[in-house]
Amino acid sequence: MSQVPLIEVPVSELEDLRHRIRAARWPRPWPVDGWEAGTEPGRLRRLSAYWADGFDWYAQQAAINALPSHHADLDGTAVHYLRFDGETADAVPIVLTHGWPSTVLEEVELARRLSSPSRYGRAGAPSFTAIVPALPGFPFTPEQSRMPGVPTHELWHRLMTQLGFPRYLAHGGDLGAGISTRLAQAHPESVAGIHLLAVADPEDAADLTDGERAYLGQGERWWAEEGGYEHLQRTRPLSAAYALNDSPVGLLGWLLEKYHAWTDHADGAAGLDDDLILTQVSLYWFTGAIAASFRPYWEHRVYPPGPVRVTVPTGVAVFPADLVQPPRSWPARNYHVVHYNRMPRGGHFAAREQPDLLADDIRVFAQKL
Repeated sequence: MSQVPLIEVPVSELEDLRHRIRAARWPRPWPVDGWEAGTEPGRLRRLSAYWADGFDWYAQQAAINALPSHHADLDGTAVHYLRFDGETADAVPIVLTHGWPSTVLEEVELARRLSSPSRYGRAGAPSFTAIVPALPGFPFTPEQSRMPGVPTHELWHRLMTQLGFPRYLAHGGDLGAGISTRLAQAHPESVAGIHLLAVADPEDAADLTDGERAYLGQGERWWAEEGGYEHLQRTRPLSAAYALNDSPVGLLGWLLEKYHAWTDHADGAAGLDDDLILTQVSLYWFTGAIAASFRPYWEHRVYPPGPVRVTVPTGVAVFPADLVQPPRSWPARNYHVVHYNRMPRGGHFAAREQPDLLADDIRVFAQKL
């Protein structure tokens, strides 16, 4: 395991990106308002113009390369991870897993708050040694050559064990929630608890409460209105990947719609800032990761992982602008729920939108253990 720079983009690649943006072939506008039919054209044009002329990639690259970055060889499988050591000797190890369409950058502010609480107004609070791995095929970790590859939760367990953590916590949202769930199910002897922003559905959905019926209705409406991307990525991912890997404006349009739709805009909340959005999209572009980032959706359909039953202590944080908001009784059907909290603000990218709230909730959950 070694500390290495994460990324170094040649000037020629940056200039090629800018040329492609400036030469974009824009579609004729539709007579619809805002984000009703997809990515709002005005926002996309403004952000594309900034990406080509104004966005300082090399400043972002320097900040990325300053992160505590490492590579691990896990029985022949390469994994990149960030490591934020806790400020106290009794720091609790925790693995933080991002989702789609994200990178390890989404978890950085959360990891900093967990590892160094005194720097963020939480002097005396428990600290954590936060390990933040990049998902296989996403920026920084290579795509696995076999289909299906080694299950990601098994890679995470090997990583934590190799780092000298025989017992640890896990946290995740989106894909990271599923990986944390499988990790706890497969290795209850090592996983002391999991903290989730999303939960797997139980096999048994009989005798539903009113709250559970409302939740399932919410999920059906979300799938009908917002789930097109997931259906495509589960069924014909490569058909879209060719275009997205070739057009930076197309790639930005595909990801920007999710960065907008899945963040909290209530009470003037700004969601994700432009520089973070463009940094993450740039990472997908420069590493050519978009096709590989679709693989978890395809593999989940083609190689279904089976039912979920988690016996280790589980915490659930529900953010109001996330995709869906399950009631406590729903995860209690197939998880050992010891902590459940409805958060006052924040959305799908809570680790970046509300890192203080999320770090505090993870601490509350950990103290219950």
